[in-house]
Amino acid sequence: MDKIIEYQAEIWLSIGQTFVMVGISILAAILVGLPLGTYLYLSRQGNLYENKLLFTILDTFVNIVRSFPFLLLVVFLIPFTRFVIGTALGTMAATVPLSIISIAYYARLVEQSLLDVPKGIIEAAISMGASKVQVIFKFLYREARSGLIFGLTTATISFISYSTVMGIVGGGGVGDFAIKYGYQRFETELMTFTIVIMIILVQAIQIIGTKTSKKLDKRS
Repeated sequence: MDKIIEYQAEIWLSIGQTFVMVGISILAAILVGLPLGTYLYLSRQGNLYENKLLFTILDTFVNIVRSFPFLLLVVFLIPFTRFVIGTALGTMAATVPLSIISIAYYARLVEQSLLDVPKGIIEAAISMGASKVQVIFKFLYREARSGLIFGLTTATISFISYSTVMGIVGGGGVGDFAIKYGYQRFETELMTFTIVIMIILVQAIQIIGTKTSKKLDKRS
């Protein structure tokens, strides 16, 4: 406990940095990944906005981003990060690659959730005279809401995992603290404490996400 008290300022700082990185990633996933995943679904053959060319372009983009090992993606995006943020170092710089991977990752989960919606529901909505916008927001999202929440939960946990390696660009965070103060200084207590923090955080997110998803699931 003495070591934890001694480094409590650094611990709180690293936790705050992790929340910033993960929070911005979640925001990017919802604001960009959700529409992207929705359009991936809608532009498929036989759907409302069928567009083979655009679907192929978006699908290829998502596949390429998701196929990158995250560490290599971070390094590859350093010039772009420097152009956008003005620097390749720091917590805000770390949010650039995290946001890009979060958009692609959640877009694919959204597409998969929407593909689980029975075609009959969409056909029934159209036959009742619903507009395309109404079909998306009042029928498609409503039917897929449980899967969308569960997908966001899974994605958030992945974002936390990704954030732990952002120390390579000076992004900070709990993972960076564990390496700097725990591993490199041979402070096993600090290493163990940061691992416990991560476990508690992930478990809390998983429990909340799962319960919310089950509550919204019409089948339960």
